Amino acid sequence: MTEAQSIKRESRRNMMLNEPVAKVIPIIAIPMIVTMLIDSIYNITDTYFVSRLGTTATAAVGVNSSLMHVIRSIAIGFGMGAASYLSRLLGAKRDKEASQVATTTLFTGVMFLGAIALIFYLFLTPIVRILGATETVMPYSMDYARWILASAPFTAGTVILNQLLRSEGSTRYSMIGMVSGCFVNVVLDPLFIYTFSMGVAGAAIATGLSKMTSFIILLLPFLRHSSLLELKPKLFTPKKEIYLEIARIGIPTFLRSSMLAVSSIVINNVAGTFSDSALAASSVANKATKLVSSGIMGLGQGFQPVAGYNWGAKKYGRVRKAFWVCSAMGATAGLLLGAILGIFANRLVGVFDSTSDTEIVRIGSYMIITQCITMVLHVWVAISNGLFQALGRSIGAAVLGLARQVICLIPCVLVLSKIFGVYGLASAQAVADVMSFMIALPMVIILFKKVTKMELEQNALEEKRVNTDGTMEIKGGALIS
Repeated sequence: MTEAQSIKRESRRNMMLNEPVAKVIPIIAIPMIVTMLIDSIYNITDTYFVSRLGTTATAAVGVNSSLMHVIRSIAIGFGMGAASYLSRLLGAKRDKEASQVATTTLFTGVMFLGAIALIFYLFLTPIVRILGATETVMPYSMDYARWILASAPFTAGTVILNQLLRSEGSTRYSMIGMVSGCFVNVVLDPLFIYTFSMGVAGAAIATGLSKMTSFIILLLPFLRHSSLLELKPKLFTPKKEIYLEIARIGIPTFLRSSMLAVSSIVINNVAGTFSDSALAASSVANKATKLVSSGIMGLGQGFQPVAGYNWGAKKYGRVRKAFWVCSAMGATAGLLLGAILGIFANRLVGVFDSTSDTEIVRIGSYMIITQCITMVLHVWVAISNGLFQALGRSIGAAVLGLARQVICLIPCVLVLSKIFGVYGLASAQAVADVMSFMIALPMVIILFKKVTKMELEQNALEEKRVNTDGTMEIKGGALIS
């Protein structure tokens, strides 16, 4: 490690551990908010340009959102599992181990996603059908899915590198990489879809090339040695201990994220039983609300490295304070942005309706408004899940990760759509937000009781430390000279 890297690492560690959390969280979070927004804009960009091709093409992109979710879920499992571990290692000054974990995660994740994409490609027809494609949507979905799978290794690399940079607090680099990729996507989408007459497949190719661009840019800080972590082939350490530690948080994160794909598949299949318009409306509404919720959740992702650093340094009171500061910020943003999105719901859905299909506007705007009403609860549960991830609490992270998508949302979709039809389906996500909040609240209270107890024990130990001549102190009741 160079002297400049060492100085930068200590400066970053001091910021995480000592500066006011109300100042640190926005510094870390703002680039993450931009990154999360950019990720949503990827999907919205494809939906917007493809919507000019008609309702069926719009529905096809919505169907393949579930496939993209699966790919990203696996990559996020690797990336966030490593990020939680890395923040704690860096907070405890175990820097070499951190670089080994980072290298091992990237190499393993990219190879694993490449293999998964190949398997999916071999069974593409039944997979697209399972994702919810109707007979009319099927050809478009197949065209889109082929290119999404081809770019899967770059998608995996982008997600993992993004999380590695986030774990060390270098969120500005991750923002630059994601913004660059989004710019490429916006430029190439109309070129491939219209100019080259490639249709839905053109949108997928543009997305793949944008992911490749982001991957290269996110890799540059490591190649230039301007990052705190190091990525080198010789640091690749495929040890059981590393994989188990990554899996502690990676598996719950994967389950939470993949269940989002599963719930999307269920929603797509139920919506498809009503009409292609209902399927398209669901796709547009989910992407519109994700634009707001993912941006706010970027705030939660900015909080996680702060919590992880301080947990590793045993600054338990600071962990608790950081959580409540982040919760207040998230609630405020959720209220304001949710209100704005709800007010302009009709116009927003109309932007993606090139065929003047009133059913898309009617169903889509209703779905957006109901989700905006519960936006604050949705964001707080996401921040709470981030708390459990940051502290390495795998069981709690798994429960909260599964709460909304499996325990609450899927039953709500199936039951409410049977009772109230398409509007029951459109209300399901809002109801699930309320239910998942009721699960998260007692879990956070119980966790903080434990954290408070650990803080009191730590403070008691500090008070026992006396130093009379600079060489003698009492630790845990034992005299040390």
